[in-house]
Amino acid sequence: MASMMDRIDFSRRCVLVTGPVIVGAGPSGLALAACLKEHGVPYAVLERADCIASLWQRRTYDRLKLHLPKKFCQLPRMPFPEDYPEYPSKRQFVEYLEEYARNFEINPRFNQAVQSARFDETSGLWRVRTTGAGAEAGNRNLEVEYICRWLVVATGENAEMVVPELEGLGEFGGEVTHACNYKSGESYRGKRVLVVGCGNSGMELALDLCDHNAFPAMVVRDSIALDWFKVHVLPREVMGKSTFELAVLLMKWLPLWLVDKILLLLAWLVLGGIGKYGLRRPLTGPMELKNREGQTPVLDTGALGKIKSGNVKVVPGIKRFSLGRVELVDGNVLDIDSVVLATGYRSNVPQWLQGCDFFSKDGFPKTSFPDGWKGENGLYAVGFTRRGLAGASSDAVRAASDIARLWKEEMKPCRSRPAAACHRRCISQF
Repeated sequence: MASMMDRIDFSRRCVLVTGPVIVGAGPSGLALAACLKEHGVPYAVLERADCIASLWQRRTYDRLKLHLPKKFCQLPRMPFPEDYPEYPSKRQFVEYLEEYARNFEINPRFNQAVQSARFDETSGLWRVRTTGAGAEAGNRNLEVEYICRWLVVATGENAEMVVPELEGLGEFGGEVTHACNYKSGESYRGKRVLVVGCGNSGMELALDLCDHNAFPAMVVRDSIALDWFKVHVLPREVMGKSTFELAVLLMKWLPLWLVDKILLLLAWLVLGGIGKYGLRRPLTGPMELKNREGQTPVLDTGALGKIKSGNVKVVPGIKRFSLGRVELVDGNVLDIDSVVLATGYRSNVPQWLQGCDFFSKDGFPKTSFPDGWKGENGLYAVGFTRRGLAGASSDAVRAASDIARLWKEEMKPCRSRPAAACHRRCISQF
């Protein structure tokens, strides 16, 4: 006990959580909290923002819709409303999440930014230290140390934006924004905009810019490695049927390589060849690439048509920026007014989870799906499957069931368990 007390920072308020601490109140954290509630397990959800699902509410563009049919995106124990369209809008998805939180009485502790989390070998407990964030930055009352038996990492795959180093960008002089701060093409009307990146976000932003009478050019080559960004572009639907749903159905009966062959054939029949427009496909098939590396194929919602018509100009990599201009690796120079970085996001777990080798340097569990949801010493990961909301829901159900089993064992009277377990129980009452 003395050792435990020596390790606690008494300058912070200490809070004992008799169940798990869940870091993150996005879809992954909400799904786990709902499943735990069904098991009767208490928990605390810590969220650095002042709302649930802050990525969806604060860092997405207005026209965003779910790329997959709603049945693949619903969280455990609560389907989408029947009157929702097949591809709910951003607003509808946020409303669904808010209703989900109300329905399961999930009340996160907002403006709590986790600074560190470390497993204490002596006590057998996790110590999670937080500070105030956002409007509560500097609030000493939010400098808390949470002590818990189980820790669940649910901060997700997209916690921090990725901003590449681009030569001369500081000299450009025009507006530079990341996709997370882009809302609508309205403010870019009539402007020449360079979109860096050609994934789902880059394609949709280019389309949105066109719809608002801007003049987008899209970079499809890595400026550092001087290699092409290779991406699979698939139709979102084939003859009124979701391409993803079709792929899931085919994978139940056919080997993955054959499913990829069928998808690429359908893509060629519906979209035609894309190489002549400056877009190159990877050698690995779309579903195999998704399963192996987490790279999601682009589900076209109209951007490819704009590329074919010339309304979106596809350009190679960036060599350097200068005042109002960008020089490309092929020697051409473009006059541009603004730059939008559709360069993606990354996990932030390595920044705060300490003394643990369950996560790799890129912030993902080292163990691949479907076994990457549980680590050692009561550590769990939810939402790092690279399989979207369906993968997060799968993790949540499994993690909640496992935690509930252990929690019920911990709650048994001490006299019915070995002395070592009783000792741990006494410490946890501290």
